[in-house]
Amino acid sequence: MSIDAVRGDLTTERADALVNAANSSLYGGGGVDGALHAAAGPALLAACREERATRWPDGLPVGEAVATVAGLLPARWVIHTVGPNRNAGQTDERLLASCYTRSLDVAQDLRARTVAFPAIGAGVYGWDAATAARVAVGAVAAHPRAGIERVRFVLFSERLLAAFAAELATRA
Repeated sequence: MSIDAVRGDLTTERADALVNAANSSLYGGGGVDGALHAAAGPALLAACREERATRWPDGLPVGEAVATVAGLLPARWVIHTVGPNRNAGQTDERLLASCYTRSLDVAQDLRARTVAFPAIGAGVYGWDAATAARVAVGAVAAHPRAGIERVRFVLFSERLLAAFAAELATRA
């Protein structure tokens, strides 16, 4: 099983499952969430509305994950997870790690072989690049990942790529 990091656009990444750094409403927002919803077309929002109506009427909790169809994205599924908002006082790294482990649990249930993650929480939620990378890589590396062949971190900036590459190098 391989783990790597690239600079890129998650909306164009080919993988069985793309992980969305969602907000608890699941209805789209800014950053990665807004980009995925815009690229996926209406099927993604419809699937998210169905999840809210049936499984998560109060919204998806921080650290939890749920899968939907991917719409027009180059993936079979989108796995939505809600990161802790450090700017709002949610500073527990275990919640951030849970975003990765629960997403991988869901990916295994789907029998996904390839999973692509953004740097959850490293945008408007205020997690610094080094901490976000340490928590993300640590959580993925410690997860059993049975059946998952590749995990890729798809990062939107050189700063994030450098942090994730450095963290991956310490675990090589």
